[in-house]
Amino acid sequence: MQITWLGHSAFRIESGDTKILIDPFLTGNPAWGKGWEEAAEGVTHVMLTHGHNDHVGDALEILKKTGAMLVANFEICMWLVSRGADDKKINPGNTGGTVDCGGFTVSFVRADHSSSFNTGEERAVYLGNPLGLILHFPNEKTVYHMGDTDIFSDMALINELHQPQIGIVPIGDRFTMGGAVAALACRRFFKFETVIPCHFGTFGIIDQSADKFVEGMEGSGTKVLTPKLGDTLTV
Repeated sequence: MQITWLGHSAFRIESGDTKILIDPFLTGNPAWGKGWEEAAEGVTHVMLTHGHNDHVGDALEILKKTGAMLVANFEICMWLVSRGADDKKINPGNTGGTVDCGGFTVSFVRADHSSSFNTGEERAVYLGNPLGLILHFPNEKTVYHMGDTDIFSDMALINELHQPQIGIVPIGDRFTMGGAVAALACRRFFKFETVIPCHFGTFGIIDQSADKFVEGMEGSGTKVLTPKLGDTLTV
């Protein structure tokens, strides 16, 4: 399995013929500085943890261009269909559910956050519950993208139910848990083999480095990977 960090919470995950984009905030990401075309090449699935602009990003354009399957909560799926996404290429779910994505499954779990899209009009569009995504592959490690969240004690149940080996963890503070709390979550509730921090360094008002998280994970026995933008990891 190969995992590429595309900045903020955006990741490309490749396993065999499956090519997944999660939260593809690319064009508008000041830290990325590129378009979405190269990152979306050959994509088979687009997954969204919640509806905020810095997570939906270029999803609609990518879906139209690639014909990829959209995996997200029901509200996001139907909203993007109303904006031109193919209603035959959506795979909606919600907290506690699992969907078959063809060769692997995705389980939707709780995330403590909010979910709406700012269209530039007076009111933002409500887009359902924020979610974490757990990707189960038959012959690969299980990946847990936490989305945007704080720590919560039911993470212990998530670990018991799904036993994820790879964690993608928000650490930037202000809008998610900060690095020290994220490290506590990983150490107390999970037995990750590998963790990859995200949701930092994008904007000036969130933490600019992963230092607090890395420090908090010292001695845990979990491998902490802090790739540069665009780096691909083999896990």
